[in-house]
Amino acid sequence: MIQIAGFPVDSETRCKHYRGDSDVVAIKFACCNTYYPCYKCHEEGADHAIQVWPKTLFSEKAILCGVCKTEHSIETYMHVHACPECGVPFNENCAFHYPLYFDV
Repeated sequence: MIQIAGFPVDSETRCKHYRGDSDVVAIKFACCNTYYPCYKCHEEGADHAIQVWPKTLFSEKAILCGVCKTEHSIETYMHVHACPECGVPFNENCAFHYPLYFDV
């Protein structure tokens, strides 16, 4: 089972910062190869600064659906509004945070 660092509050990767119905994505951070529910969890829980994923690595599986536990590539995640495996909706507002995670 994939471990989620930071401050998750349930088994679907919601955290103390984001716990809405569609907040079911964890992101593997390029700087530490560790899944966190959000950038705030990383800022509070890691001992280093966030490094964004470069475009050349958008094919990497770095997105975890908290519902079905399927890993997705960054590229796939950036082009869907729901998990391609189980269909659960992803929070569309997360796109506002892409620059914190990905070189966009």
